[in-house]
Amino acid sequence: MNINSKYLRFFLFLLIAGSIYSCKGTKEIVQEEVQIDKPTKLENALLWEVSGKGLTKPSYVFGTIHIIESEDFFLPKGTLGAFENADQVVFEIDMNEMTDISKQMGLLKDIFMNDNKTLKDLLSDEDYKTVNDHFAKMGLPMFMFERMKPMFLTVFASTDFDPSGLQTGSMKSYEFEFFEMANKTDKSVSGLETIAFQMSIFDKIPYEDQAKMLVESIKNADIGGVEFEEMIKVYKDQDIEAMVSMISDDESGMGDYEDVLVDERNKNWIPLMEENMKKQGVFFAVGAGHLGGKNGVIRLLQKEGYTLTPLSQETQ
Repeated sequence: MNINSKYLRFFLFLLIAGSIYSCKGTKEIVQEEVQIDKPTKLENALLWEVSGKGLTKPSYVFGTIHIIESEDFFLPKGTLGAFENADQVVFEIDMNEMTDISKQMGLLKDIFMNDNKTLKDLLSDEDYKTVNDHFAKMGLPMFMFERMKPMFLTVFASTDFDPSGLQTGSMKSYEFEFFEMANKTDKSVSGLETIAFQMSIFDKIPYEDQAKMLVESIKNADIGGVEFEEMIKVYKDQDIEAMVSMISDDESGMGDYEDVLVDERNKNWIPLMEENMKKQGVFFAVGAGHLGGKNGVIRLLQKEGYTLTPLSQETQ
């Protein structure tokens, strides 16, 4: 199957966004956690300074939203100074991988289901028609996507984003903006995960469950659009705790996999972050949905003995 490289790049790009936009738990789970442990609410801030525990130079953690309309794009005051003060920029994945089309094409096979399974094998005739009709309205023939893992289709089925928006300038990516800044200032760039690892996460979710999520996302497309607008507002308010609550409170069928998609990844990042920070000042740019919460990066670093200081909420 021949897929335009622009769309493949969009697939891989939104893969990172999954933990914010697609990974949601249930209200019951959140209520239970609140009863057991209700930590002090973190301050509203996307930018945090990391110091202490023998660090010779501070590092910084910045919470991104992976794609946003250009008119909503902003940087909190102090971000440019923090970026300039860092020696290295670390993303969820190495952005050099993201922009290397040869590596992307090498992973193309990983977006397809195993054992020649097709979406039709996973859905009732009625649900399959729902999906087929949705893609037809988007001008996308279903035969191109029959064997694609349903969670990739869930992202691709979204009408919130125009895949060409990054090229036309109507959309912006915090990752791409920081990546360009790093290249212009000759800062080294690396990642906490590989594209291959992120893609492998989808294999931990049964295809049948992925297919159900796809159908539900299409049926609730209007609701999803409203929720995304609300999340943009929360992001602009820099309320990282509210972002976690929004993700967890929405009943979407993802609750059983939140540990795999968010919490386990956060915990895996901490030793890698420590290793980098011991060597030099680092500017970490990861999804804002990873910052707050009981198992978020901020509290996990605090548990390791680091001092996390929220920086100015003003924009620059």
